[in-house]
Amino acid sequence: MRILGISAYYHDSAAALLRDGQVVAAAQEERFTRKKHDAGFPHQAIRSCLESTGTQLAEIDYVAFYDKPFLKFERLLETYLAFAPRGFSSFRKALPVWVKDKLFQKNEILKQLKTLQPKIRWDDRLLFSEHHLSHAASAYYPSPFKSAAVLTMDGVGEWTTTSVALGSGRELKVTKEIHFPHSLGLLYSAFTYYTGFKVNSGEYKVMGLAPYGQPKYANLILENLVDLKDDGSFRLNLEYFDYCTGLTMTNDKFAELFGGPARKSEDRLTQREMDLAASIQAVTEEVVLKLAKGIQKETGEKNLCLAGGVALNCVANGKLARSGIFERLWMQPAAGDAGGALGAAMVAYHLFNRKPRTVNGADAMRGGYLGPQFSNEEIERRLRRSGAVFEVLQENEIIESCAASLAEGKALGWFQGRMEFGPRALGARSILGDARSPSMQKQLNLKVKYRESFRPFAPAVLAEDAGKYFDMKGESPYMLLVADVAEEQRIAMTDEEKALFGIDKLNVPRSSIPAVTHVDYSARIQTVHKETNPKFHQLVSSFKEKTGCPVVVNTSFNVRGEPIVGSPEDAFRCFMGTEIERLAVGNCFLKKEHQDPKLRVSYENQFELD
Repeated sequence: MRILGISAYYHDSAAALLRDGQVVAAAQEERFTRKKHDAGFPHQAIRSCLESTGTQLAEIDYVAFYDKPFLKFERLLETYLAFAPRGFSSFRKALPVWVKDKLFQKNEILKQLKTLQPKIRWDDRLLFSEHHLSHAASAYYPSPFKSAAVLTMDGVGEWTTTSVALGSGRELKVTKEIHFPHSLGLLYSAFTYYTGFKVNSGEYKVMGLAPYGQPKYANLILENLVDLKDDGSFRLNLEYFDYCTGLTMTNDKFAELFGGPARKSEDRLTQREMDLAASIQAVTEEVVLKLAKGIQKETGEKNLCLAGGVALNCVANGKLARSGIFERLWMQPAAGDAGGALGAAMVAYHLFNRKPRTVNGADAMRGGYLGPQFSNEEIERRLRRSGAVFEVLQENEIIESCAASLAEGKALGWFQGRMEFGPRALGARSILGDARSPSMQKQLNLKVKYRESFRPFAPAVLAEDAGKYFDMKGESPYMLLVADVAEEQRIAMTDEEKALFGIDKLNVPRSSIPAVTHVDYSARIQTVHKETNPKFHQLVSSFKEKTGCPVVVNTSFNVRGEPIVGSPEDAFRCFMGTEIERLAVGNCFLKKEHQDPKLRVSYENQFELD
């Protein structure tokens, strides 16, 4: 049985393909259209899933959509009626869009499917899942657990913002929900907006900014904005927010509470924004921990799965893992709406078609490497057509050349194998650097990524060496857990350094791997496994042989505002538009100094800032 799952029309459209219950392909539309968080129907992602698996559209038994559009329209209408007449201007803007495009979304989906293959009766094959059930399914069914509690947290689905589900065997049932407008995701997004970042893409910047500040406003948030119960259930005080009926996230009363207007995008960051980020992060962690305690107490489950956009908050995930509330955690690597495509397909397979679920001790995401890949012959052809100058090396030679480049302190573009599914680059579409270099973080931020200097980078560490460098138990293959750098790797700070505030902390080396050590000695870790990515494991192992260090900097292969590169041409353009010095695409090895200088472009302003 073949089932195609799709998510679309909000943000991060994607497609995923199941074959007899196994995920065989998944990809986000943005990687093909080059439009970040692309919300359009995922034509190219679908095509990629079919081509990479040799599947014909006629072989698809069902197409599963990740939410129920009519319920979303119901929520919009009821919300405006509840707040009427306030917010009429935003209602007037939203209603025509909903009536034209979204209220009749089933017809729109069928129309788009017919453009792919008009002879198929798609209305006989189209199924709809509920948004949070799709999230829960994406977390539970691929997990390594035979049974588990599932916590999903995001902005809002149809009505639900937070849900608890129980999974056992093939069965999965949502048992508790918190409904809109009470939303942990929207609360975090409100502070994302207020601190001057873009909602639905800048939340991870708030998380990265938090360690520079102090949680001075945490009590103010809990006393005024959130009514938090011991079991983690909560309600928001809507007097401070404008997202129900307005065109912004917060209002004047919110600004008065926190001492001034929202920061404008690209304005200089101040200690106030850092303290606000630290405060909302602390509150989020408290909510997540209380939710987890309440779920464990009520269900008695030993395992917890996480999905939804809030599950990408790897700092909260790390604290939850260390809390010991649950024996084991598993997070869906594509935890946001893209993963909903996968979840919808699994709902169709296990719940609609009543097919059994098998668990073999490992998760079913194949390391997250579910996207398209390119043969060496195709890579060579595409690079030549782009005007690239390169050497074609043997497998051992490409590893040797790349490891030597990293050891020399060069930034390396690394494009290998199948593309990752989800927002993290996991050693298939990555920019890599030497974690030992005190200047690497600043160099990559300002000269390669063209992004804010405070942004931290993640370490990719050989799984077998992770315990020597980080205080963590278990694995973190999807870069979804934050842990502290091990004490023996740290560099003691002077009294003068300890007295620094805010962004001044940035340039103080804190460990033997300063390029991946955040200002609070934490790191967002990826453990590299030979079983799921042998070539990347081989590269890091070769770097270790040369330097004694099993850790490299791993950041996504893109610049700020650009989707992660999806093709060899994308990789070459990014290479030529930034100060990346070396590039490996398959077995093709490129040096910047050998390229035609006429092909260099100013890449810094090519994409809308996120």
